[in-house]
Amino acid sequence: MRRDHRSDMDPETPFARQLAEIASDPAGPRVGAFFDLDGTLVSGFTATAHAGHRIRRRQARIGEVFGVIEASVRYRLGRLEFERLVVRAAGYLRGESLDELDELGEALFRRHIESRVFSAMRDVVTAHQERGHTVVLSSSALTIHAEPVARYLRITDVLCNHFEVDGHGRLTGGIVEPIVWGPGKTDAVRRFGADHGVDLHSSYFYADGDEDIPSMRAVGRPRPVNPRSGLAAEAARRGWPVLLVTGSGRRRLPAWSLRRVGGPR
Repeated sequence: MRRDHRSDMDPETPFARQLAEIASDPAGPRVGAFFDLDGTLVSGFTATAHAGHRIRRRQARIGEVFGVIEASVRYRLGRLEFERLVVRAAGYLRGESLDELDELGEALFRRHIESRVFSAMRDVVTAHQERGHTVVLSSSALTIHAEPVARYLRITDVLCNHFEVDGHGRLTGGIVEPIVWGPGKTDAVRRFGADHGVDLHSSYFYADGDEDIPSMRAVGRPRPVNPRSGLAAEAARRGWPVLLVTGSGRRRLPAWSLRRVGGPR
């Protein structure tokens, strides 16, 4: 796809038109904007920062190291059964203090993840917030990976996976069920909408993964972002607008394109 080199603020650019669509929406919390994390708000897989930290400090056993490599490859190929990954990760951290992991997650975000936040998607989040929309980070990530990004973007509502802890605040090796992934994420979005008076028909869902197709179908305004093959094919069948975005960090260099592939929204 040819990159548009005009200013982002030029009203003729696809990026500006997307922001204009949000600006023209009804104001108020009945419009929801649900954002996936990895590959949507942030380039890559946020969990690798924590895994890399454990490897550098030689806290990771050989099985964990190979597990991280496998997870990273499968994630990029879109072939990962996420339930297996998240349960495995919790098992490696059994006995750790959740408070200490939260502190580490914030430090790793500042060191490794903040520079990978897509600047264009940060602007989309801000546009929804300025309209008073209900903005939600809806991710299969664990709290230690999702919540620092949410704080950075001033997103107060987060749907993600939580470690199970004992009475002393230490990880048991389990994950609170139901696990937020695929149809489970869709269920969480629907429950959130019902509990908070969000009209899903008027709402947006931004994500990149094939596993988020059910959540895309649950809202009136699905917005695939850099979609993987299955989601891209679904977008083509249903005529969903597809957002292609590169550029991250503090630089304002989003290369943004919005295209609609034939058919109704």
